[in-house]
Amino acid sequence: MTSPDAPLLTRKELDAQLGGAARAWLDEALAEAAHAAAHPDAEPSRNVYAVPSWELRYAAAGRHCGLEHADSVRALLLIEARAGLAAATRLYEQGTAAERRAVLLVLPALDLGATALALVEDALRANDTTLIAAAVGPYAGEHLDPHNWRHAVLKCLFTGVPVAAVDQLARRSCGDAELARMLGDYAAERIAAGRPVPADLHRVLALTAPGPSAPGSTTSATGPAAPGPAAPTAPTAPSEES
Repeated sequence: MTSPDAPLLTRKELDAQLGGAARAWLDEALAEAAHAAAHPDAEPSRNVYAVPSWELRYAAAGRHCGLEHADSVRALLLIEARAGLAAATRLYEQGTAAERRAVLLVLPALDLGATALALVEDALRANDTTLIAAAVGPYAGEHLDPHNWRHAVLKCLFTGVPVAAVDQLARRSCGDAELARMLGDYAAERIAAGRPVPADLHRVLALTAPGPSAPGSTTSATGPAAPGPAAPTAPTAPSEES
């Protein structure tokens, strides 16, 4: 599995890093994925439990190309196969955490619209920080509704996932008084329990201030909103607190 903040590699970049046997395996895997995309009805239909060959390759990516390249290989397979919602869901639900992570990372490239939000919402209910970090990427930034997006930000704070992983954080936080309220409540709970307030909370809270483009009004995660009260400030922990 790649580092949570490592970018996915292109085919050219992978070829430069993989050995000969791994490149040959990847060539065959991508050819099978491309064939499945070009002939969606070619897989055997007599066995309802038959698995397309490229999906078997998907599961074996780490073994053949190395765990550090598995995300990138799996992303290429999903894209080459033009995986639809059914395939993405199947690979997510039946996969290991690493295989689920790869599905989440490549969702923006699969042209699924908002239909795969259930996968993101499932990952956000987990406590695996690598899944959470992948779930709050560009797909969630584009499609997650304001209520669930705010809770995704809080989930990052709860679990220690850096908020830098949250796509469109500044844009969607700007002027969001409800997010500011939630952050203030969470900070107050931490202080009351004698626990430190995450530095990332103050960073997000600062982003919730209304932007300069609309004086006298606030902007919510879904667009302009009516003028509202200023965002609350998170309580400051007493200096003697350890």
